[in-house]
Amino acid sequence: MQDALRKQLKDGSFTLPEPFTSQLPQVKDILRKLAGRLEIKNADEKKQVQTRQAVLHSAEFKALWDRIKHKTTYRVDFDNEALITKCVEALKSSPPVAKTRLFWRAADLSIGRSGVVAEEREADAPVTLDEADIELPDILTDLQDKTRLTRRSIHRILKESGRLNDFLRNPQQFIEQAGELINRVKRLVLVDGIKYQRIGDEEYYAQKLFEEEELTGYLKSMIEAKKSVHEQVIYQSDTDRPFAEQLEMNRAIKVYAKLPGWFKVPTPLGTYNPDWAVLVQDADGERLYFVVETKSSLFTDDLRDRESARIKCGEAHFAELAKFNTPPAIFKSATKLEDLFV
Repeated sequence: MQDALRKQLKDGSFTLPEPFTSQLPQVKDILRKLAGRLEIKNADEKKQVQTRQAVLHSAEFKALWDRIKHKTTYRVDFDNEALITKCVEALKSSPPVAKTRLFWRAADLSIGRSGVVAEEREADAPVTLDEADIELPDILTDLQDKTRLTRRSIHRILKESGRLNDFLRNPQQFIEQAGELINRVKRLVLVDGIKYQRIGDEEYYAQKLFEEEELTGYLKSMIEAKKSVHEQVIYQSDTDRPFAEQLEMNRAIKVYAKLPGWFKVPTPLGTYNPDWAVLVQDADGERLYFVVETKSSLFTDDLRDRESARIKCGEAHFAELAKFNTPPAIFKSATKLEDLFV
């Protein structure tokens, strides 16, 4: 994936040869997923971000860091019977599976300097396959590979869902749909039953890592900062930049940090990297400590299923660390700075 293609995807100039124009939307969707962020970076604008020593070694930042630096381990307690029941309910209410169909198209092929070129001539109406003609795969093995549940549990889920006729109708689509539904339910059940425990006084992210770990960014994706532990804040979303600007302007904010990628919380769904650590001093002089996750929306339905589950794990991690400090660092999700004062 080269920058030239990313530029075409971003400005809408990407096209396909004539025989494939009908597939353009689907091809664009696949390429966007492969391309990731479509921002084109100029290597000349890349800059190493320095730490602001006065903030890094201040008593305020040390007090903030001491409340969030410790590492944890987690265990998951969940009811297997409840997991199976929820998977059965999810599969029962899932969308219907269409019958397997064959699509026939005729095309003329020609070989030239540019390679093989196909020009479609005609197409027939789709043909629905008779269920008796479909070779059925090993559904238990396929779903075991996709979900990591036992064969016995998968057998119960399929049988009690009453949806096995859909498997006969279209085996591949049913297996894909069932696997995704089971994994989604499993993620939610794992998160609901997760418990964190602080490992010990010696297991933590040292403050000196801010100086030892190199941080680089691009000039058009960073802003100057006075209260931050870094001289510039690198922002990665439309929510990050205004939040950082509000942190700089608000006199109640004493110090803050955009938490680097090496600051990670373990979860069953991969590591979670929260966005901000913030120290606030209110009108009465009381200090409040926050770990903040900034999102464009606070509604869970607007977040991706996996992402919202990791955030919930992060909340449980910091709730465990809160037991060891008074006042503790409070975990909050926010779209703007004012959300911290609610």
